[in-house]
Amino acid sequence: MAAAAGRPAELDAPVVVDFPLRGEGWMAVTTPAYRVPSHGTDMLGQRYAYDFVKVDDRPGVHVHPGGPWRTETVGGRTRECYAWGQPIHAPFDGEVVAAVDGMAEREWIVPTGEIFRMLKNAVTFTPDKLPSIMGNHVILRATLPASGGREVYAGFAHIAPGTVAVEPGQRVAAGDLLGRVGHTGNSTSPHLHFQLMDSPDLLSANGIPCAFRAYEVQHDGVWDPVADGVPGRRERIRSVATARS
Repeated sequence: MAAAAGRPAELDAPVVVDFPLRGEGWMAVTTPAYRVPSHGTDMLGQRYAYDFVKVDDRPGVHVHPGGPWRTETVGGRTRECYAWGQPIHAPFDGEVVAAVDGMAEREWIVPTGEIFRMLKNAVTFTPDKLPSIMGNHVILRATLPASGGREVYAGFAHIAPGTVAVEPGQRVAAGDLLGRVGHTGNSTSPHLHFQLMDSPDLLSANGIPCAFRAYEVQHDGVWDPVADGVPGRRERIRSVATARS
């Protein structure tokens, strides 16, 4: 797959998987198409990780129906955010190697407080703080054709409490429900953190470049199909499954 103009060359041969979300209004606010490492670090297998939020039709990045002043100062209820509770689907056939639930969710989002918590966790990180960074999460394992025969692990973080729908050792098929988008762990608002890596041990894992088999991008009100794509920063995207239903 040829690299898009301006995209890092190391994304030229990504592992291609299905898009794990459904519906439209999704936006990658963190993506390797914008920079590598996408999260500013290679730690925890995050080199090519994505953060997907769900937004409305207003220009910009509005993850909550409140006005910009309100959401940036007073904040808003977690469960009112567009992404909260949205289903997360397996992007390939595989085996569940980790499934963690039970971590409580913050009921109110105050942006300044969330950013401060995230920066504090980054600066003071120790291995014992890993659960408080990932929140409720799932890790899948598979050997995929595009991976050259090596095992690939997919991580899904910040899942809403009580919604993890799988357990370790379970086999899942592409499209199966894994859980629902939430606001647990190191999260500034309800979103899905998604990454591919070469190990289930986040302390030693290396990130693997990832593209999505099929989705659509909105340009000037028109939805254009994308195959084997790496979503650009702040592109408005929707799943093909929804578009064709």
